[in-house]
Amino acid sequence: METTFCQSCGMPLNSDGELHGTNTDGSKNADYCTYCYQEGKFTEDMSMDDMIEFCVPHMVEGNPGMTEAEARASMKAFFPKLKRWVVQ
Repeated sequence: METTFCQSCGMPLNSDGELHGTNTDGSKNADYCTYCYQEGKFTEDMSMDDMIEFCVPHMVEGNPGMTEAEARASMKAFFPKLKRWVVQ
């Protein structure tokens, strides 16, 4: 089974849809988590760099032994590939 990730914050999304955000009609959104996307819109208006800084402490907490610098570097490499941050 392939892991999918929120296309805004990079959080792994479970297949049961529990962590998925919602569209305007209340249906689950396949691309974004509930923390980033609700009722068809992003919950926060922020830049990719702002999102990375917001996520650093969460990534460090979820990955024992990882430093803030390692978390930041990992996200700076990964986030530009996510749908929300892809430069058109």
